[in-house]
Amino acid sequence: MDPLSRIRENFSQSAQLKLDSVDRMAPSIARGGETLEQVLEAGGKILSCGNGGSAADAQHFAAELINRFQVERPALAAIALTTDSSTLTSIANDYAFDDIFARQVAALGQPGDALLAITTSGNSSNVIRAIEAAHAREMIVVLLNGGDAGRAPGVLMQNDVEIRVPTANTARTQEVHILVIHCLCEILEQKYCREEDA
Repeated sequence: MDPLSRIRENFSQSAQLKLDSVDRMAPSIARGGETLEQVLEAGGKILSCGNGGSAADAQHFAAELINRFQVERPALAAIALTTDSSTLTSIANDYAFDDIFARQVAALGQPGDALLAITTSGNSSNVIRAIEAAHAREMIVVLLNGGDAGRAPGVLMQNDVEIRVPTANTARTQEVHILVIHCLCEILEQKYCREEDA
């Protein structure tokens, strides 16, 4: 397939997946947004983590909350656990790569905080351990997942929220995850804009 045809095919697949999955995903996205809103409203913070492209998405989410997404509003408390190379490499060296997020959750997480855990497969061991560490700290979890969901849903608790993209294609899953992140940011931003107007 020539480059132009491939580009058109990628655009078409991405757009079609979003249209096909919106009805299935919208309720869990709304629930995830409400969950994170309640955490922030109660004075908690949101920790976020993921690997590779999902690490970039975790940072993207935290940046949108701390700074701003689309409108002016107060800064919101979020920390990406993917950014501190000294912390990441020391934990990986002294313990294990599977512990790079869990150790940070144990140090930074507090009861009432939330973890936004991002994985395209549901099988990232370090993300799964972060979820377990969050539960140990009495935190709630919003999981961005994909494909057949993998092992991650098996460690979720009743009040946690899974937002799953219904495809096994990693690139398409990441594209939808970005849209989900923007939806979550908009839900949170609108809440705090309404408060400023009151």
